[in-house]
Amino acid sequence: MEQQDEQVGGLSHHGSSQDLGSPPISSFEPGESSQQEDGTVMRRSESYLPVPGEDKNLDGDFNGKTRNDESMPMKTLYASDGSLLHLPLGPYFSDGQRRVDYVLTYGIQKPSAIRRQSSKLSDNGYFHRLWRSLSSRSSRAPLQLKEDPEVAATEQQANYHEDDKRFKREEFEQNLQEMGLELEKDEGGKIAGIGFLKIHAPWAVLCREAEIMKLKMPTKQVYEVKQGSNLVEKIRLFIHKVTDPLHPKVGPKRPEDVKSLSLPFSKEKQHLFDLSDRDKFFDSKTRSSIVYEVLKRIRWTRPNYSLGITSLLANGVYTSAYPLHDGDIDGVTAEPNDRKLLFEEWASYSVFYKYQPIGLIRKYFGEKVGLYFAWLGVYTQMLIPAAIVGVIVFLYGCATVDDNIPSMEICDPRNNITMCPLCDSVCSYWKLETACGTARASHLFDNPATVFFSIFMALWAVLFMEHWKRRQMRLNYVWDLTDYGMEEEDHNRAEYELRVAEKTMRQDQGAAKDEKVKLTCTDRMPAYLTTVVMMSFMIFITFVIAFGVILYRISIKTALHLSTYPAARSNIRATVKTTAAIINVIVIIILDEIYASIARWLTTLEVPKTDKSFEERLIFKTFILKFVNAFTPIVYLAFFRGRLVGRPGKYLYVVGSYRMEECAHAGCLMELCIQLCITMLGKQLIQNNLFEIGIPKLKKLLRKRKSELTSKQEEELHKTLKRYEKDHVLGPFVGINPEYMEMIIQFGMVTLFVASFPLAPLFALLNNIIEIRLDAKKFVLELRRPIASKVKDIGIWYNLLRGLSKVAVIVNAFVIAFTSDFVPRLVYQYTYSPDGTMHGFVNHTLSYFNVSDFQNGTEPNPPNFNVKVCRYKDYREPPWSNTSYELSKEFWAILAVRLAFVIVFQNVVMLMSDFVDWLIPDIPKDISFQIHKEKLLMLDHFMKEEGRRRDNHNHDGYTSPSSGIASPHSRPTFHTRAGW
Repeated sequence: MEQQDEQVGGLSHHGSSQDLGSPPISSFEPGESSQQEDGTVMRRSESYLPVPGEDKNLDGDFNGKTRNDESMPMKTLYASDGSLLHLPLGPYFSDGQRRVDYVLTYGIQKPSAIRRQSSKLSDNGYFHRLWRSLSSRSSRAPLQLKEDPEVAATEQQANYHEDDKRFKREEFEQNLQEMGLELEKDEGGKIAGIGFLKIHAPWAVLCREAEIMKLKMPTKQVYEVKQGSNLVEKIRLFIHKVTDPLHPKVGPKRPEDVKSLSLPFSKEKQHLFDLSDRDKFFDSKTRSSIVYEVLKRIRWTRPNYSLGITSLLANGVYTSAYPLHDGDIDGVTAEPNDRKLLFEEWASYSVFYKYQPIGLIRKYFGEKVGLYFAWLGVYTQMLIPAAIVGVIVFLYGCATVDDNIPSMEICDPRNNITMCPLCDSVCSYWKLETACGTARASHLFDNPATVFFSIFMALWAVLFMEHWKRRQMRLNYVWDLTDYGMEEEDHNRAEYELRVAEKTMRQDQGAAKDEKVKLTCTDRMPAYLTTVVMMSFMIFITFVIAFGVILYRISIKTALHLSTYPAARSNIRATVKTTAAIINVIVIIILDEIYASIARWLTTLEVPKTDKSFEERLIFKTFILKFVNAFTPIVYLAFFRGRLVGRPGKYLYVVGSYRMEECAHAGCLMELCIQLCITMLGKQLIQNNLFEIGIPKLKKLLRKRKSELTSKQEEELHKTLKRYEKDHVLGPFVGINPEYMEMIIQFGMVTLFVASFPLAPLFALLNNIIEIRLDAKKFVLELRRPIASKVKDIGIWYNLLRGLSKVAVIVNAFVIAFTSDFVPRLVYQYTYSPDGTMHGFVNHTLSYFNVSDFQNGTEPNPPNFNVKVCRYKDYREPPWSNTSYELSKEFWAILAVRLAFVIVFQNVVMLMSDFVDWLIPDIPKDISFQIHKEKLLMLDHFMKEEGRRRDNHNHDGYTSPSSGIASPHSRPTFHTRAGW
């Protein structure tokens, strides 16, 4: 079939080279060389940005052998029947030697006549069914009659656009070849309508770009790492030895007391590096990142603007770009590779109890992904003590519930306290003893241990941040990132360059040409105004929806009171709480997806200059919207519900006759706990299990049902696909920001309102244990391999975590002071109690109301003439007082103590947190010592090598061709740079 497509459509191109050092060859097909020569002349000037220190003789100093300028003839790749002699399924070119370092895909559109002919030839064929089953989108429109002029015009316009894209691709690929990259096309694959451009970086290009990018590579020199001698380091080493069975088995174990010296790679100093096996010196992650840097630097240039690879992808010139996975993970014939090892030791639920292979994750996916999973691992480990303490606090509440005097008084039927109606007209008077279950349940979360747990979690957050900083610094040292970032270069985004080009074209001809054009704040002002308006509108929408849920609770409560069904009337409060919380969760999940799209759209409007700026702005907008969306219902329950009610006879009404909600007698803390519990479980179960597991499985099931192939046939066909075709079927990698965002919102749930829900750390721990393996399986199995991004920290996420930990102290102080009854109980026991105990506390918190003071139409119907006075929870003067129904002096005394508690709690906890922060150094002492030692050893080793080379030069009287030093004047000058 591939041969048939070659002959009919002329779309399959294969270029090859017999020697790795041979010049890059253009993609061509037999019999079309003359057509290419006579075609459009490729633009060779201004094809790529200047490369500092570019060496035109790419292979002169590296290969050590004569360069072969003769490429392998194309006919040697084919047998007599036209088929390929060998077609390796691994990540290699057709010659089976040159590794595919990167892949670009593009759409293929054949001429209409050939499309008809090829479709007839393969209409009932095997590959036709394969294309239909594997293609993720339709590759061609339904065939129309040739005589239709409108269809002919449409086809002509489509062909024009395809020709324009093809011309851009040809010129861009020519520029790639001029940079030394080797290319090979495959347009006869088994995925319909998709062509593959395979890119290979020869050794010379790898060395040149590694020097430009200042990649630190390990040298031959190793040194002994001295372990820390202080108590903390000894404890760490002891724990490491004890937990050795929990560490994954990911290959030969390297001695931890030995480390290689690392230097920025240089062609002139290549003798310092171990180049015995050049194929393994640059691993697949490094090779793909080098090629990606070249792709970002090269431009398709036109008179007034230029397009890089990101612009070409955005304009559809190329449809996707990705590096390849190392190999397969299943099957008996699957060769050992890092991907398979990651699947066995990381992405399997059977190893959930083991540590993550962070080093292997970094080696395969890069530092950015490695740091995320390292941070997630530290966060999950730190949740273990928090979960244990939270469970102890909860068990303490369970153990002391029978000794809690206020709940015992509420449950005592002898008190016979008649409470005022909970709603107008349809609600009647009720007995306080009916709230016995709610009062006992509230004690589980509202007890003296809650204050201790809030202080503990505030200090826990500080310890977590400090532990992560130390862990991050240790990883920076092990991964040779301590000096990274000093000269980091961030390329301009394609959208920014396009806007600059448009602005340049609009400028007057008389403007100074040497003036550098850039987007100013004035240019972005409409986008900024749009962002402010849209963000405010989205936050307003969130408040409106939260208010809608409040109205739902009020109306459904009234409806249940009117119901004649006994079960509905007996469980009104539980029904209203649960259903409202579920509605809130569903609304939060839906709005999360909408807000993420809106935040990206707003960030795109602002046209940030660099990818880093774009990412930070996007993260900040998304965080604000999702944070407000998730915590608005919780903040209402914690601080507003029950405080904007009024009093009997003078209630506060909204939207006409809707009376604002009241808290249960035991307070709103129980309802806050239910809301937090359902929100955490709902987001984790629905978003994690449904979105991350269920939806991909559903799509796969629908794909199988639409496919005409059986499962066995699909499995057999999948085995015949090449590596880049298998990876193309996988989902595109969209970044790790959604994973971070999910964990940051969870961190807020754990810390902000932990006073009302001590089991939150336990829920988060159980979720994260599953989340780590779920994300691992997604990265290894379901997504294309990401570009290895090099970063030394988690960036803006650390600032968000630090901000949340500070806000958590204030929020928990207000929750304890105003939401729980901790302060009123404290004031009563030490000020108003006659015997210094909690006896009489319930009666002290209830005020009196004369039922004759009800407003017309608000009294219970039918009225109960036996009730003259009812009680309600508030601190007000009785009706027989001169200042009836006014706030009593007890209210102002308790309010003063509440405010004082907030101030004292906040300052004490902040002071303790700052003390812990000061006490624990950000950089471990042993790491600080090793970094200093490494710099000295690096300089000493470098000086010795240069001295030895000078002695050899003076002794021999000439310079070796492979030494990289042409004359004594070309010796490098030493500067006081980091790492030298």
